[in-house]
Amino acid sequence: MTDDPFDDDKVFKALGDPARRRLLDRLHRKNGQTLTGLCASMDMTRQSVTQHLGLLEDANLISTARQGREKLHYINPVPLHDVYERWVRKFETDRLALLHDLKHHLERKEDMTDKSASFVYVTYIRTTPEKVYEAITTPEIARRYWGHENVSDWTPGAKWEHIRANDERPVELVGKVVETEPPHRLIITWSAASKADDPDEESRVTFDIEEHENGMVKLTVTHDQLQPGSSMAKGIGKGWPLVLSSMKSYLETGTGMDL
Repeated sequence: MTDDPFDDDKVFKALGDPARRRLLDRLHRKNGQTLTGLCASMDMTRQSVTQHLGLLEDANLISTARQGREKLHYINPVPLHDVYERWVRKFETDRLALLHDLKHHLERKEDMTDKSASFVYVTYIRTTPEKVYEAITTPEIARRYWGHENVSDWTPGAKWEHIRANDERPVELVGKVVETEPPHRLIITWSAASKADDPDEESRVTFDIEEHENGMVKLTVTHDQLQPGSSMAKGIGKGWPLVLSSMKSYLETGTGMDL
């Protein structure tokens, strides 16, 4: 029995109840909902919904974030991807999609200036905060699990570049460093290099790194200020679970995934 508090058993148990699957479906369609909003779509008491959400959060299938006085709930697909890698991918005969396509809740016709979309991803890694921060900000390490190098001097206001680690070395993403608090917090802006001059295309990524019990580190990645339905939002929905699973694998075993 693993001593990892976020293991496959908790994920399978949480998914085994139809009410909890419905809650995940609700968050899949509209991410970042309050308890009141989720209760409105469920035929059960507020207390029962709270208990189901607690089990989903305990299995790391949802994460929460405060926005003013409200507590918002977000679907966290990282554990689902980990289960996929362990229990599905190695048995498949043809290459399958990483996760079920998230486009149904993203493809909405909205004003392009709307930047209300956000994603919150959480993973737990058996390592130290210093090594997680180093894995994000050190080019030679990032390329081993991300296939890209994150290049900057990581001082507030400095430029950063996300460079494909191949012979051509194209710059694919750019932004600025907003806040640094090594090894616990890093905030950067995020844009496709081809759209770097368009402020409407700019989003924001926050890395929060916390020590957890039993030698674990809790890494929370919040990607917000995204346009709902944009190509960037669609890519984020699939990209971060891959990157975080690969980072976890690299830091715990020395081998990342082939991204």
